[in-house]
Amino acid sequence: MKNKQEFMKSPITGKEMLLMKEKRSINFRKESFDVVFHFYKCEESGEQFTSTMLDEVNMNQVYNQYRDLFNIPFPDEIIRIRQKYNLSASKMSLILGFGTNSYRQYEAGEMPSVSNARLIQMIDDPNKFIELVGLCDLLNSETKEKYFLTAQKIVQEITNNAFKFNLKNYLLGDHLADVFSGYRNPDFEKFSEMVVYFSTQLEPFKTKLNKLLFYADFLMFKQTCFSISGVRYKAIEMGPVPSNFQSIFEYLSNNNYIEISYTQFPQGYTGEQFKANKDRPFNDKLFSEVELQVLNKVVEAFKDSSTNEIIEWSDLEEGWKRNEKEKNVISYNYAFELNEM
Repeated sequence: MKNKQEFMKSPITGKEMLLMKEKRSINFRKESFDVVFHFYKCEESGEQFTSTMLDEVNMNQVYNQYRDLFNIPFPDEIIRIRQKYNLSASKMSLILGFGTNSYRQYEAGEMPSVSNARLIQMIDDPNKFIELVGLCDLLNSETKEKYFLTAQKIVQEITNNAFKFNLKNYLLGDHLADVFSGYRNPDFEKFSEMVVYFSTQLEPFKTKLNKLLFYADFLMFKQTCFSISGVRYKAIEMGPVPSNFQSIFEYLSNNNYIEISYTQFPQGYTGEQFKANKDRPFNDKLFSEVELQVLNKVVEAFKDSSTNEIIEWSDLEEGWKRNEKEKNVISYNYAFELNEM
């Protein structure tokens, strides 16, 4: 399988321009950030052009690094915090003392100030939420009581499900979003559904499944600067793999997400093949349209590939080659150098 080059026609000559990438520094809020800058170049005129999609890729790299540097929550986390309390964005703005549309704008990607970011992170704690609701003079007592009950139920749910919650944190890790997680917080449900999806579509053996997961997360990052699952991938001898993958797969099998069958090969080793559980269909509601397109693209790219072939291809990826010797976690920045997608 060969990597497809991306082209755009020059508005000057009408000829196709090749997508170019180079390291540049971009300033944002008095800070300078190094990015892999994407642009098209007209060979005859020397002019450079970008598209809306490339502008987003270039600037998302800046915003992600700024959020990481100042510990500012990412849009998906800002959305999750609000949805946890079943509130509208305007009501959350009211409780936090923001402008009416501020929370909605932060969910859409606008960068909060550091002080507003701290308030958003603080309110993720149900007990802090209760405190801030109590301090909000713009809410009547009936509404406050309703919000108090919601938060108290969340506290109780966390207490009742502490073991399950801690187990999932152990399996995926409880690290904050950074470049090694594709600037996503680990999402056990989405990662589990990715395993279900590939098991349903391709019935891969374990080694191939690990590579499919890697390519899906890294291709998503290449296109948007965000991974799908927030999972970290390590470089080992057989190619990139999700951290703690063996324990995760065992959990999914034991909880009937998928079925694993075992095949004894003449070479003397046993292969683990992942298959769909007919009573546990894939839940596409957890994914955006772009994420579903990426999952499907990975299936189409590798559906006819053997396990050995996908190992060979993944071993050509810079992310694996630069980290295999020390078995390091692979930075998602290597997604911009993917050869096979």
